Amino acid sequence: MIPKDTIVALATPAGTGAISIIRVSGKEAITRVADVFRSIHDKNLRDVKTHTIHLGYLIDGKSTIDKVLVSVFKGPNSYTGENIVEISCHGSPYIQQEVIQLLIRKGCRMANPGEFTLRAFLHGKMDLSQAEAVADLIASENEASHKIAMQQMRGGFSNQIKLLREELMNFASLIELELDFSEEDVEFADRTEFQELLNRIEAALKTLIDSFATGNVIKKGIPIAIVGAPNVGKSTLLNALLNEDRAIVSEVAGTTRDTIEDEITIEGIGFRFIDTAGIRKTTDIVEQIGISKTFEKMDKAAVVLVLMPANNFIANKDALYSELGLLNEKYPEKPIIAILNKIDLLNPKELDVLNSTLKEIKNRYSQTEPVLISAKSGIGIEELKVTLLSFINTGLLRNNDTVVTNSRHYNALLSALEEIKKVQEGLEEEISSDLMAIDIRQALYHLGEITGEITTDDLLGNIFANFCIGK
Repeated sequence: MIPKDTIVALATPAGTGAISIIRVSGKEAITRVADVFRSIHDKNLRDVKTHTIHLGYLIDGKSTIDKVLVSVFKGPNSYTGENIVEISCHGSPYIQQEVIQLLIRKGCRMANPGEFTLRAFLHGKMDLSQAEAVADLIASENEASHKIAMQQMRGGFSNQIKLLREELMNFASLIELELDFSEEDVEFADRTEFQELLNRIEAALKTLIDSFATGNVIKKGIPIAIVGAPNVGKSTLLNALLNEDRAIVSEVAGTTRDTIEDEITIEGIGFRFIDTAGIRKTTDIVEQIGISKTFEKMDKAAVVLVLMPANNFIANKDALYSELGLLNEKYPEKPIIAILNKIDLLNPKELDVLNSTLKEIKNRYSQTEPVLISAKSGIGIEELKVTLLSFINTGLLRNNDTVVTNSRHYNALLSALEEIKKVQEGLEEEISSDLMAIDIRQALYHLGEITGEITTDDLLGNIFANFCIGK
């Protein structure tokens, strides 16, 4: 499966910049670049030491394309495990294309998406889950997703899976050995120790599977739907959270006809806030479409913020209670936060009345944590952010625990757990070793899928097709 040709690609973003890096990898990478490079110190790239940088010119016939720095990494001590040359040239799109086309004429070919990392995997520089973490690291947009990707790229998740697989494989070999001596009716695998191992593996798999709920939302940004009747301050709240005028604010009801989304980072966690159209009866077709989208966004949101002006709540508590009751019934597992807005408009007596009813909201709706704010003046916004953080299991991150963020890994873990449970049932029912061995092999197969010990061309193609070219 290891390709023999030499590939080239732009490793930095396309477009104009101070510098660009063009990466070349393959057995002939150094030779291909040496053919067009002229060192200012008359060095031949073919003879230089690995991990060295050289200043010179790229020459196309009699024309000089650019003055460049060339970094040389000789395999196997390189990112891909092959010879690699990285050319740092000036960041002109014209120069980038000239250099790439020159190298193609000299025998290189354009790299496919993720092909450099694919070659690193094929040469054993990293396993498959670490390779996927490279893509996650590039895509990380906040501290939490960056931390998870770095932990996986360093091999924390891989090592945990490999250890489980190795322990299971040791017992599997003893079970297989029993099959060779089936006529003698002997047991090489201690059934008590085997049961203890299966219990440990089951517990470890369940912990990893449970972490996916946290990891998935952290990776994608936690969606928060802001809902309520028209003109209760939803757009003002979005602007206050983002600290910018992202949504149009108007006293005219029904201003927001579509959902507006934007993301901020709170203590390293990405939150994606969705300002929705106000919910009311209307004959406006466009507004009706916006309201239907509001319900769609609530279905997909991890948390729902229900807004109501504080003075409206004082005048008619039952309206909010009715809304919270319906939402709690529809989304029994989803955090729903009652937000009482515009408290800056209340007089001291009204504020006392409001505070006295907060416990009532908590008692009637245990899921709901009421928050008092003034979206316009910023009162209570920081308290709201603290409340939102309380719904995320940040303890996993603080403790450097392994957090699963990849749906492929999640599905493989579920499949492995299912097979482990079959083995446990077989052990309790004292089924024959040959039947038990089938389930053990399947569990090993699914664990091997995660790290790449079990792969197919289609699997690799699907994974690396999502990488950017040049990585």
